[in-house]
Amino acid sequence: MESKDMKRMERALSERCKKEIGQCSYEELYTALLGIAEEESKKRIIPVKGRKLYYISAEFLIGKLLSNNLINLGLYDEVKACLDAHGKSMSRLEEVEPEPSLGNGGLGRLASCFLDSLATLNLPGDGIGLRYHCGLFRQKFIHQSQSEAPDFWLEGEEWVHKTENTYTVSLAGKDYTARLYQLAVTGYEGRTNHLNLFDMDTVDSSVIQEGISFEKTEINKNLTLFLYPDDSDAAGRLLRIYQQYFMVSAGAQMILEECTERGSNLHDLYDYAAIQINDTHPSMVIPELIRLLGEKGIEFNEAVEIVTKVCAYTNHTILAEALEKWPRDYLDTVVPQLMPVIEKLDEIVRGRTKDESAVIIDDSQTVHMAHMDIHFTHSTNGVAALHTEILKKSELQQFYSLYPEKFNNKTNGITFRRWLLKCNPKLSGLIEDLIGPDFKKDASELGKLIDFAKDEEILRRLAGIKYDNKGALAEWLQHTQHITVNPHSMFLIQSKRLHEYKRQQLNLLYLIHKYLEIKAGHMPKIPVTAIFGAKAAPAYTIAKDIIHAILTLSSVIAGDPQVSRWLQIVFVENYNVTAAEKMIPACDLSEQISLASKEASGTGNMKFMLNGALTLGTMDGANVEIAEAVGSDNIYIFGQSSDQVIRRYAHGDYRAEEWYEADFNIKRAVDFLTGDIMIKYGDKEKLSRLQRELICKDWFQTLPDFNAYIVRKEQAIADYVLNPVEWAGKCMVNISKAGFFSSDRTIEEYNQDIWHLSSDGNLY
Repeated sequence: MESKDMKRMERALSERCKKEIGQCSYEELYTALLGIAEEESKKRIIPVKGRKLYYISAEFLIGKLLSNNLINLGLYDEVKACLDAHGKSMSRLEEVEPEPSLGNGGLGRLASCFLDSLATLNLPGDGIGLRYHCGLFRQKFIHQSQSEAPDFWLEGEEWVHKTENTYTVSLAGKDYTARLYQLAVTGYEGRTNHLNLFDMDTVDSSVIQEGISFEKTEINKNLTLFLYPDDSDAAGRLLRIYQQYFMVSAGAQMILEECTERGSNLHDLYDYAAIQINDTHPSMVIPELIRLLGEKGIEFNEAVEIVTKVCAYTNHTILAEALEKWPRDYLDTVVPQLMPVIEKLDEIVRGRTKDESAVIIDDSQTVHMAHMDIHFTHSTNGVAALHTEILKKSELQQFYSLYPEKFNNKTNGITFRRWLLKCNPKLSGLIEDLIGPDFKKDASELGKLIDFAKDEEILRRLAGIKYDNKGALAEWLQHTQHITVNPHSMFLIQSKRLHEYKRQQLNLLYLIHKYLEIKAGHMPKIPVTAIFGAKAAPAYTIAKDIIHAILTLSSVIAGDPQVSRWLQIVFVENYNVTAAEKMIPACDLSEQISLASKEASGTGNMKFMLNGALTLGTMDGANVEIAEAVGSDNIYIFGQSSDQVIRRYAHGDYRAEEWYEADFNIKRAVDFLTGDIMIKYGDKEKLSRLQRELICKDWFQTLPDFNAYIVRKEQAIADYVLNPVEWAGKCMVNISKAGFFSSDRTIEEYNQDIWHLSSDGNLY
């Protein structure tokens, strides 16, 4: 770092804090750096010429922003050098920043990566969402079980700024005021775009009662309190519709206002706007735009053509229950102004097809949001090659037959700035030493690392970095979770939303099997630390039972001296982006074990791969493309194929109890759930309910994949122990092949095939 850069930063910080840096509190330094970053980001705001993207999503899991923005703005190194010179720690400074609670899982993290890549590629594109006051929830473990508490993150200094822009939104016949808040989105050596978040001035957290329960009918007080409010009752389901319409109505009004100000007469809206609907939560933007265009004098059929040309839809799921559909009377209650539009759209569909499975309003008076998205957008994309093929061939086959030209694949990606430069600077430094800095902007440059996949000296350096990262995770776990782990053990990590199809229960059964094998005297080749990070939806009983069983087994093992020296289970409380940034660089084996055909893509698999972990996974989602990229010797694939799984569902011939009764290992592991030792540490009702689910239902086919999972996992552990240099070589191959999974590449494909935005070129 040149001294003049550091001196410049010293002056800027001292002027803002009005004291010497060494005398500043971390809170003062954070506030000062936030101001410096915002000032720099404003210099990169470029007037929009031509078409602008509006990316509408219920979630934006943006993570902490200070370090990410400093990296993108080219300020990180001089800030760190300046802090180091004055005895201040960058990592300690980062702890001051609250993590924004604007998302939950992969859907929200993907949306955030996309905004980063849009700005990096100098493409004009803003996000549209809601300013949740408490996000999903803050997870706490009490009596070996998940409990939920509000996550009040909107306290103190923050990046989201209130504007004077307001829009009127009618909900259930009453007018409400939507206030626009904006957050600057910086690109790496690129432009600044924005994330637009809507809120009500009247929202009042005092309506929150015990845990995260609250009065769901006081819309003016609760609308933006929580992401995904509990929908186990009618009031909760109605509240979700209130939220979704509030977001898209305010967003649609803002879009039309901006485009008009830039010269659009609205008949030519396509020349000014591209709208991407991220999953089905924002689907009502379609009828709302048609309604608003009608209010401005545009005839209905032309409005439909305009909106279809402007809007595109991303499908993120193969799970039918996740494709939103609402009872018509719910929409009649909350958005009566939309129903005449939706009825007309349904009439148009019925004129195109006689297939009742493709209509918008079905015979039971249910409104299918995904159906509306496909009919009245110009593009429907899946998010991994396998996912898109399943959509075309089975799940959405009737729509593919109608509109083959609309369907396309856009394999997901991640932003390398956060998931490599930010969270793994030692690995980033090694890569730069080996191939230069261009990979930070062009991820395909990582391909050059393949030349070092057999270089023992380099591979030992790579292994040393992994060990250092494991030590850093161990320190973080001790500091934040008061848990001691062994960095010399092998770290096996499964971190993702808790859902049966992601099959944390399969991992649980393996760990029971491992415990029982150790008790029987079969000692492992190396100590193993199994690390989980996951939140379960508050009303998802079985998911919460799985968490309880994992935590209970963790206590069983910790209380057993014979086993605990070989096996440890860690469940990270309140898993979020900050935790992921610590866990991912430290991972040895990445658990991507969803039931084949059920995971649309996954992005955690890409982050682990980029950071030098090997994948243990099924041929599901983007695992398929990872396997194709790295080759079968550099990934651990197991389990049924997607075709086998789909056939089982189609024939309805899977009987979990038959597998349970026929296999010793399966029966032993499942029976252990309600054995005396688990009951001693856990809750009999919760453990018994999970056991019954596995024996009597097992909808996501845990048991058929159980033995194959054990075999491949044990092989991975043996390979790790017996030939560390060869293992490191496999890791280097994975890093070298990770370039394809950059969100920059994904966004370039979206733009080329769907949006057709104009880049402003390289600005910096």
